[in-house]
Amino acid sequence: MTTIFANTTELLLLGFLTITFLQSGIDKVLNWKGNLSWLTGHFAKSLFKGTVPVLLGTIMVLEMLSGILCGIGVFQYVVDGDSILGFYGAVLSAITLLMLLLGQRVAMDYEGAKTIVIYLIPTIFLVYLMQ
Repeated sequence: MTTIFANTTELLLLGFLTITFLQSGIDKVLNWKGNLSWLTGHFAKSLFKGTVPVLLGTIMVLEMLSGILCGIGVFQYVVDGDSILGFYGAVLSAITLLMLLLGQRVAMDYEGAKTIVIYLIPTIFLVYLMQ
């Protein structure tokens, strides 16, 4: 129980990333066609226009891995009091968010880019806490 109280911030942020990335990854799996259709239009006038299916698949895999590692990290923290897998999940989450940010900037969707930064701030804070 002491571990939980000593690492509450890390546990809450890992939980946040678990929910965020698993939900997003699962949505991409269940609604592949809808996501692909929307993103194809979103990137139609960008340098990513011909690679949307590959990029969507890459982001989907990275989101699922991020969410899974962060989820395992919660349990590892509770059991061991430390979480190397949670740290890897946080770092992969930050990388994934940076990739999403790049995509929004390339598509000139500056409002979408701002939204991603909202997720990036606590993620970078988590990486800092877990170093």
